Amino acid sequence: MNTLNPEHYMDLVKRALAEDIGGGDISTQCLNLGDRRARAVLKAKDNGILAGRDVAAACFRELDPDASIEFKIEDGARLRDGDVIMEIKGRADALLSAERTALNFLQRLSGIAKYTFLMTQQVYGLKSKIYDTRKTTPGMRMLEKYAVLMGGGTNHRIGLFDQVLLKDNHILLAGGVANAVNAARKSLGKDAFVEVEVETMDQVREALDAGANRIMLDNMSFLEIEEAVKHIDGRAEVEVSGGVTLLTVGTIADMNVDVISVGAITHSADALDISMDFQPE
Repeated sequence: MNTLNPEHYMDLVKRALAEDIGGGDISTQCLNLGDRRARAVLKAKDNGILAGRDVAAACFRELDPDASIEFKIEDGARLRDGDVIMEIKGRADALLSAERTALNFLQRLSGIAKYTFLMTQQVYGLKSKIYDTRKTTPGMRMLEKYAVLMGGGTNHRIGLFDQVLLKDNHILLAGGVANAVNAARKSLGKDAFVEVEVETMDQVREALDAGANRIMLDNMSFLEIEEAVKHIDGRAEVEVSGGVTLLTVGTIADMNVDVISVGAITHSADALDISMDFQPE
């Protein structure tokens, strides 16, 4: 998913524009611009990583199919304060009406890419990989997971359909870790990849004995993580999750875990500051 397919965002773009414009952009209509054309640039006002340029461009083209858009920077590239991201030429009324929606997408996705990049820099050169989670904005999962990739992170499962991850409530309803793992194997076959979330060392041992492929250590202390990694000893992949921050991720990575999943890179990323400025024709 290193490139975005329009099917991942066009319906969302249309709904977002409709939400903002409603029955009409009355501020722009007051100007009686008619067919007047204009030129504008989207410009970074902070350092970061670009993500979502095609989505922003689609906002302008949805209102003016004849708009001319010239990209200056690729998704995944570093942004510096003042960098021009794209130049748009088209109907002035369309540019004004699409401005906020285009910026909302671009700022949100670039903010996720930046936060992900900062996380990956903390583990650079180490075994651990930064993974995202399903803690995404409803309706925007594919876009936000794409932004994670642009920031150098790795996608965890996309949804409930593409990987087994047995969490605390699954384990409770199954009657224990072993029962949950065995049920997954019975349902999906002995070669299915099964991940199990655990909270105690007893559960670590049970998951390992049951043949889990990856064991997620959920909200464990540093000492508990060290003990678990030592006990697992390479017999299963180790994932750490829960409350990971820029201040703690490096310490966790030093413990030689395989995966560090961070919900915050999607649910708590600050929007990157980006503006749209009209230019003289």
